[in-house]
Amino acid sequence: MPAKGVDDFVDFVGTQINPEKAPLRSNAAAKRPSPSGPLVDPISAFYIFAIVNVLAALYAPIQDCDEVFNYWEPTHYLNHGYGLQTWEYSPEYSIRSWLYIVIHAIIGKIGSLFSAKKSFEFYFIRVMLALICSFCESRLFATISKALNPRVANWFMLVMLFSPGMFHASAAYLPSSFSMYTTMLGMTSFMDWRGGSKTHIGIMWFGIGGIIGWPFSAALVGPFLVEELILASITRDIEIVRRVVDGVVRSGIILVLQVAVDTFFYHKLVVIPWRIVSYNVFSGSGRGPEIFGTEPVDFYIRNLLLNFNVWFVLAICAGPLLILQHVFHADFSTKFTLMRSAFFISPFYMWLAIFSAQAHKEERFMYPAYPFLGLNAAISLHSILGYLGNADPIKLMGMIPARLKFAAVLASVVLAIDVGVLRTLGMVTAYRAPLQIYSALQQLELAKSGEIVCLGKEWYRFPSSFFLPTGTHAKFIQSEFDGLLPGEFNEAKVGFGLFAGTWLIPPGMNDQNIADPGKYFDVSHCTYLVDSYFPSSNGSRLEPNYVLDQQDWDQLQCSRFLETANTSLFGRLFWLPEVSWIPKSAVNDKYEKSAAIAHEIPALKTLVIGAYDALMVEDEKALYGRIFHLMWLPRTIQDSNLFAGKSDHSVFSSAYKLAGMAARADFRLQAMLERTPPFVIGYLKPVLYGLLVWAFSIWLTLRIYKRFLSHSTSRAGTSDLEKPTARRSTKPNSPERPLGEWEPVLFKRPAAEPYPDWNVHNTLPLPYRPFRQGPYHITMGLRTMRWDEWIELDCHYLKFHADKARRIEERGSKCCKTAPEAFDGAIELLEEFCDYLPQRYPSLYRKTLLGMDNIVTGESFNVSERPLVEDPMQMAARMVQDDLAIMFEKPDGQYYLLAGSILLAGFWRLEDKWGMPLSEIHTTGDVPGYKQKLEKGMMSFFRRVQPNGPVLRNNYFIQVDDNLAWSDSIGPEDDDGIGWITAEKNKAIENHWFRSERQSLRRLPRSGGVVFTIRTYFHPVTEIARQPYVPGRLASAIRSWGEDVARYKGRERYQDVLLEYLDARHQEQLDTGLDVTKEEDVRSYPF
Repeated sequence: MPAKGVDDFVDFVGTQINPEKAPLRSNAAAKRPSPSGPLVDPISAFYIFAIVNVLAALYAPIQDCDEVFNYWEPTHYLNHGYGLQTWEYSPEYSIRSWLYIVIHAIIGKIGSLFSAKKSFEFYFIRVMLALICSFCESRLFATISKALNPRVANWFMLVMLFSPGMFHASAAYLPSSFSMYTTMLGMTSFMDWRGGSKTHIGIMWFGIGGIIGWPFSAALVGPFLVEELILASITRDIEIVRRVVDGVVRSGIILVLQVAVDTFFYHKLVVIPWRIVSYNVFSGSGRGPEIFGTEPVDFYIRNLLLNFNVWFVLAICAGPLLILQHVFHADFSTKFTLMRSAFFISPFYMWLAIFSAQAHKEERFMYPAYPFLGLNAAISLHSILGYLGNADPIKLMGMIPARLKFAAVLASVVLAIDVGVLRTLGMVTAYRAPLQIYSALQQLELAKSGEIVCLGKEWYRFPSSFFLPTGTHAKFIQSEFDGLLPGEFNEAKVGFGLFAGTWLIPPGMNDQNIADPGKYFDVSHCTYLVDSYFPSSNGSRLEPNYVLDQQDWDQLQCSRFLETANTSLFGRLFWLPEVSWIPKSAVNDKYEKSAAIAHEIPALKTLVIGAYDALMVEDEKALYGRIFHLMWLPRTIQDSNLFAGKSDHSVFSSAYKLAGMAARADFRLQAMLERTPPFVIGYLKPVLYGLLVWAFSIWLTLRIYKRFLSHSTSRAGTSDLEKPTARRSTKPNSPERPLGEWEPVLFKRPAAEPYPDWNVHNTLPLPYRPFRQGPYHITMGLRTMRWDEWIELDCHYLKFHADKARRIEERGSKCCKTAPEAFDGAIELLEEFCDYLPQRYPSLYRKTLLGMDNIVTGESFNVSERPLVEDPMQMAARMVQDDLAIMFEKPDGQYYLLAGSILLAGFWRLEDKWGMPLSEIHTTGDVPGYKQKLEKGMMSFFRRVQPNGPVLRNNYFIQVDDNLAWSDSIGPEDDDGIGWITAEKNKAIENHWFRSERQSLRRLPRSGGVVFTIRTYFHPVTEIARQPYVPGRLASAIRSWGEDVARYKGRERYQDVLLEYLDARHQEQLDTGLDVTKEEDVRSYPF
């Protein structure tokens, strides 16, 4: 007679053995009725689901880079002001809903109240998602129990608890996971008819999932609606119309809310669900999901076998088994009719067929159908057990001993559970390194705001900016991946309203997966670098093995990661503990060398080989010691000129203090390792999880291990975490640049040589005298610029700096402006200044990790923080003596003034020219000969100028007052109708000043803006007239002006006094022996 446990299990699995025909059952067991309720009550079910789902939230690796870049990064932008941006969030394409992001951002903000760490905010959101999923699962569990059968609910619970697929989907921050939640609530509404039909609530839940989550998931409501309509036609239930309309209206309200939120963020009316469907279905050739990769038709079959093993096979068999049961075993059925059961199981078949037919496939596309898979598998197993539980001795099943049937069923169930658990533990232990490695940046307190963490070939494993210290940004260095990488949300705040990055159009985005060179960052400027290394990889030009570059990088931390190339199929699919009786060929091959982070500080470069390092060694203690070993081997970079000639004792002392702390911590850690078994150290967290889930089958564990090792089967390899499938490139040839569009180019300005013997007090202004003997010709006057000479500073710097500071305080908003669409260009100019000025003028500027410091004035410019403390062009103005302007091309081919700091222009105001195209700027200023002689050439030049082709030009004016910033002689700065007509005529020569401008023009490689630097040189005429040849040549030039030029430069107001004075000075020079024939031998234009 079997033990009581056998009878309990028989009742649990749902067999209905007739006690009169079951001699093996005890009388007590025969008298005990079959259970009418589920294995656990709904509240207990919630707690059980919550335990497993919270563990998933804490330990599950991120499987899909889209989860990071399309959802975690926008959330980080809303909560922290910066983050990475994909093309889907560009207002040009706008196929992602901000309502979905806002919901999670609010949850994250609540989490931030409990801890300042951003990683806590990340896990807080995940845990909340896990609890929401648990609530939905427990609701569906209770409904299945009441509407179908308690035993079906029991099996449904087991499927959902022990499937690797649900482990990842439950806490994933993905619209498909959100749709999975609402699908479960929708199923609950359609399945439970107690208290009347809940069609309207079911439609609402599926509608919410389709609107806020994933539009295609709304299709899952189809079978339920068909069932409702069929039943309504049979019963003549006209109320179905009201319920359907009610559900549609409820969904419509959610759609209106979503449109309102998305319109707020995108600054235009958008209906995101339609845009998603339009792009994925009607986008046409060269666009659509197929450009990101395709998979064979059996992809989902292989994937679901991996993630649900036996449960997937049972789910596929639900339909055939339902038919067979109805035909051959009609007395065993659920409470519902065959038709109703068929409608319940059909959504899974429909979903699998539709998405298997699509070329582009990803694991997450199956998430909304996971509850249906669990339901189908539970129904199938319930049907099979009903057949096996037949105890009629005249039938085959009745002839098999109950103990044997029990053992077979138990072994199969435990096997399915253990396979799922091993797969889950294998994924956690093999692929979780990206979630662990970045902790070194916070634990060692090395990372500071404004520092850069670079990502190369590991870009698609980046777990989001939530794992970086506050103010630390992620950048991409070029790798073999040739698709479109994410950009960055525009971080403009001042003057642009809330969340300007959501509606400002980012540069370099496209919906064709065409690579944008502007997304690449120079590795030499990286503060940290995350990389991986596998012994089977030889590296390449774009993906060198940085881990092996011990000259430039030092290892700081290592974590384990799976190397698939040297791991057996069994080792890739499942986790096995490293114990002596399991062959090392099945385990130790698993982990090889993998990944890294790098840190750069003055005179030190350290590599936090942190992500994913696990060496294959025989000694287990050495293996785990290596994993936990923190290395910081500071080295002075002898060949680096970045910090040449500079020393910072505080930096070195801080660095070595940290190094000493790390060494002491490492010593204590090594001592602890010697006393602690490596098995406990390496797998502490996974073991805790394993003990929890193995409690259901502990007495069979060893037998299942041995049996499975001797009868292992081949399964498809996992691809999602081992290669970046989400964004494969099908890169077409880049078209010719359309008007108004700029493709960022990989150009870096050559490093500038220090200005010889430059001193802020003694270096004289260069003697620009850009005028020639007549006749006067109207030309652009361009000449090539040497990169060293881009910005000119001299002993007048402090005066110019003070004048600019005063002007900013008095008129900053009128003189310094940056349009939202020009913000990136203005930031690029700041970055260029912070790179160039410390190189060219090291005694004035010192480069920092956040920008640069002005050694003389004590100012510190932080160009990395967001928001900036002031307008970026205003900040740039404080750095140089020049006025600055940036022109950007629009689709009409014209270049518009969209960013500028015009503080010392003398004769024109920024607000008069703001937002004007180049041609209008010149025509409204009555520039002589512009239409006839300059416009065509200037437009052509602006169109053709490249980042590697900077040019210079010079001009000159006469001013009859000594005010550098604004010439009061032509009228007050704020008056209308100003001009030379208002100037006093023929003032004394002491009031005449020579004003010369040196203008440089260069194209910014990333934003495509054309930068003007306008450096003014301002001298009394009486001063320059003392220089040989100058008074005669200047008088000749002024007399040669045509009437239009003379009118433009105001000659009529000063010519009598000025020319008389110049002629007199020229005659004096001739009288003292000046030989005019030798002028060209002693000077060259423009000096």
